[in-house]
Amino acid sequence: MHAPPILYSFRRCPYAMRGRMALIASGVAYEHREILLCDKPAAMLAASPKGTVPVLVLANGQVIDESIDIMRWALGQNDPEGWTAAVEPSLVADYDGAFKHHLDRYKYAARYGEDPLMHRAAGLVMLFQLDARFTDQDYLGGSARGFGDIAIFPFVRQFAGVDPAWFETHAPQKLRRWLERLISSELFGRAMIRHPLWTVAAN
Repeated sequence: MHAPPILYSFRRCPYAMRGRMALIASGVAYEHREILLCDKPAAMLAASPKGTVPVLVLANGQVIDESIDIMRWALGQNDPEGWTAAVEPSLVADYDGAFKHHLDRYKYAARYGEDPLMHRAAGLVMLFQLDARFTDQDYLGGSARGFGDIAIFPFVRQFAGVDPAWFETHAPQKLRRWLERLISSELFGRAMIRHPLWTVAAN
C-alpha cells in the first residue's frame, strides 16, 4: 500500500486554503504537516526550495508546489462535485494576477509604499465584475460551486478582512452572499481545522 501524499501547509495562507479544499473535496487521503512560514522545516525546503506553501509530496517523490496544480492533481484523482467541468483558466489567472496585486498593496501598504486606497478601489472594480456573474446563479459557474469559486474566494475573503465594515458597505451584495456561502460551508470549516505544528521530533 502506498503512503499518502504529504501536504505542507500554513492555515492562514489563501493559496494553501484552496489546495486543502480541493484535496478534502476529492476525498484523497493525505498527511497534513502544518508549518510556520518563519521557521520552514528542512524537509519542506528539500522538497521545494522556493519555500512557499502549499507543497504536496507524492508517494513516488513527485513534488507539486503550486496551489492550482495541487487542485488539478487532487481533482484528477477524484472529482465528486464536478469542479473541473467548467474551469475558466483566464478568470482564475485574472484574480491570481491583477486582483492579488491590488490586494497585497491594499493589505500590506507599508510594505509596498503605495496608496492603499487606490488599490482598494481597483480591487473593488474587479469584485463588481465577479458580482455580475451572480445575476441568476449562486456560484461563478452556475448553481453549484466549482473550481473557479474555490480558487478565487480565499483572496476575496482576505480582501474583505482588511476592513470588514468598509467591505460590508461598499462590496456588491450578491458577491458578499457568495463569499459568506463559501465561508460558512462545511468544506471550508474542514479546511480550516487547526492542526498542531509539525516537527521532525514529533514524528
